[in-house]
This record gives sequence, C-alpha cells and structure tokens, in this order.
Amino acid sequence: MKSVTGLLALILLLAGVGASHAVVRIADDRGGRIGTYVDRYQGLRTSGETVIIDGLCASACTIVLGAVPHDRICVTSHANLGFHAAWDFGANGRAVTNPEATQMLYSMYPSPVRRWIAQRGGLKPQMIFLRGKQLTSMYRPCYLEAQASASRSSSSRRDRDSRQHDVIAPAPGVLARQPD
Repeated sequence: MKSVTGLLALILLLAGVGASHAVVRIADDRGGRIGTYVDRYQGLRTSGETVIIDGLCASACTIVLGAVPHDRICVTSHANLGFHAAWDFGANGRAVTNPEATQMLYSMYPSPVRRWIAQRGGLKPQMIFLRGKQLTSMYRPCYLEAQASASRSSSSRRDRDSRQHDVIAPAPGVLARQPD
C-alpha cells in the first residue's frame, strides 16, 4: 500500500511539473555562508526548477525565499524555516552579530516574511521558526508527504532523470551533534 501511495504521489508531482523542469527538495539544511547560498540559489532561479521545502531550512538556507520566484516554491507539512541575525567570528572565535549582513539578509526576503519577522522583533541571534499554518498562508502547500516520508527513510538520491534531487546538508550524523 505504501508503494502505491508513493507512486501516486510521484505521478501527481510529475504531472504538475513542466517537462523541462526538475524539482529540488530542501530538507534538514541548517544553512552556512550567505555567499554560498546566494550563488546556489541564483543557479536554481535561472534553472526554472521548482523548490519543495520539506523539512528544516534554516539560516542562509532561507535565502531561497527571495532568490526563487514565489510561484516555484511550495511547502509540505514538515517545512520549518529558521531565521536569525547574520554573524561573524569575533575575538576568541565567538559569534558576533553583523548588522550589515543581517540587513542584507532581511532585505532579500519577500514582504510577508519580512512582516512576520518584524512582528517577532526582527532578526536576532536567537532562531525564530516559521512553520505550519503561518507558513502555508504565505506559500502554497505541496502534497507529497507519502513520497517525502519514503525518501527520508531511504538514503538514495534521485537524479534529474527521475525529475527530483535532494538538497540535504550537512550529513545526519553532524545534525545529531548540533544543539537546536
């Protein structure tokens, strides 16, 4: 029954995606350097690929919201966006908020996301999370829970020929060691 449900979800997903467009699934991405994500998402923007946010997309990962057109992003019930102020390493290797980079990051977000962040006091060192009904009021839902669950339990990646590939970083072992 699971394979039938998964196959049906895949068929529906592929029917909604243009013949020349692949799908990128973002899950379990804790972010990284802003420049790396800007470059990655510029390529994604020009590729025409659809983005499915199906899990954690935090920190610099959230730049996808401003880089990829709104109509090419959908979110599953597992989507969880984490926002915080940008930072650099300061003296003794401690994180120090970078106001200029924080403002640049904030300005990249679409206005509904900026309003949501502003209602919570802006980008601060502490992470704030956008998920559930608040997120689906801003982005269209994508219905692939059956397929997403199956792909999370499998370590194999889909290539472009099957019209989907995963963007998952860092490795699960690293995630287990990082505090929330």
